[in-house]
Amino acid sequence: MRRTFSYALVGIVACCLAACATYYQKHFDFNREFERGDLQQALETLKKNNREENGKARFLYFVNNGLLLSILGKYEESNEYLEKGFLFGEDLHINYINEATSYLTNPNFAVYRGEDHEHLMLLYFKAINYLKLGQPDNALIECRRLNIRLNQLSDKYKAEEKYQKDAFIHNLMGIIYQSTRDYNNAFIAYRNALEIYQGEYAKMFGMTVPEQLKLDLLNTAYWTGFYEEFDKLKEEFGMESYKPAAPEADLVFFWHNGLSPVKTEWSINFAINRASDDMVVFNNDAVGVAFPFHVEEDKERADLADLEVFRVAFPRYLERAPYFSSASVDIGGEHYPMQLGEDISKVAFYSLKKRMVEEFGKGLLRAALKKVAEHSVRKEDEGLGAVIGLVNAMTEKADTRNWQTLPHSIYYSRVPLKEGANEIVFQLTSEATRTTDYKFTYQAKKGQTLFHTFSSLETQYTPSRYY
Repeated sequence: MRRTFSYALVGIVACCLAACATYYQKHFDFNREFERGDLQQALETLKKNNREENGKARFLYFVNNGLLLSILGKYEESNEYLEKGFLFGEDLHINYINEATSYLTNPNFAVYRGEDHEHLMLLYFKAINYLKLGQPDNALIECRRLNIRLNQLSDKYKAEEKYQKDAFIHNLMGIIYQSTRDYNNAFIAYRNALEIYQGEYAKMFGMTVPEQLKLDLLNTAYWTGFYEEFDKLKEEFGMESYKPAAPEADLVFFWHNGLSPVKTEWSINFAINRASDDMVVFNNDAVGVAFPFHVEEDKERADLADLEVFRVAFPRYLERAPYFSSASVDIGGEHYPMQLGEDISKVAFYSLKKRMVEEFGKGLLRAALKKVAEHSVRKEDEGLGAVIGLVNAMTEKADTRNWQTLPHSIYYSRVPLKEGANEIVFQLTSEATRTTDYKFTYQAKKGQTLFHTFSSLETQYTPSRYY
């Protein structure tokens, strides 16, 4: 029986070796195809893995399908998948067996719930899809959902330095309200966006207020009849001579630049020190971390003290810097630069940094529980305990799952159009001053707001195509 059990554990070790890859590496074919711009093939590769639709990373399966289909122009099908991702986020049911298993093995045994900014971004793409379908009322529904999500973030985090407000999402709500001529709600959303850009975004991400937001805020204040607010804002922005003028039609152009960071892992070694008769402390002086763990039995305490050093893995992000550094829209001799609205990469890095204390606690608790289980087995069978120790080492892994097909950052600009046909040139510029031009033609009706998205997938490391 013991020999059979040992064979089984050896099999587990083999499986663990295969599981050492990061989430990106496990889906390398899909990621490579996506980065190259072979989106149809990437979609086919993704759907071949349809078992993930009911797996622990099903949220990522939903949103990856949704984003790919959106870029490919299949907006209705895209929203079907994004809605599944939204409903998943609404489901508060937790599988406590899997959660407990994750503490004895690694966090990948638990269902991936999604990062806060990922849940906001899926609603952003849903709203954009509806706008492209000419369904602004449905886009407004997504606005209301976005507002609920933002309120949930504010309730979830009380510390001021946590990511709990999103300026770009408020800005987007204002853009959508303005497209339906609801200038009052547009003004409120723009004002909220302004406050967050000036406050949290300036402090946390080093971002400034987009110039386009200032113009939109002034326009909606004036068109709503808030003339006192209009005058105050003109003075605040240093635009005392500005006079609103409504174009015959307009285009809101969104540029999705590059690719979001990839989660990988890093590890550090911890030494065990006895603190008291019933307490041991895991120390790492290099990073200044000390984590106390309570033990009750003398034998258990002695076993823990015998093992001086062990490894614990934690998640981290690797940035994929975009290849293109700036872009603009040119029409009729006028130049409209694209303005940074959201730096998804900075949001991701900042959010993970702020919860690293929690990640440290989870990782060290996981390591402590593994060692207790290992030494319990060693009491009965030293060889079997050694195998358990090997399994523990193989299963020590950080959670490297994240929505890796998101853009690195989102830029936007509002371009005035004339009724009828309008030809524009979208120009991309790299740090090496290389420029790439794309031409588009839009048919606009009087009073209409058109929406366009452009995705440049190229980073400084991977060549890609554009859509």
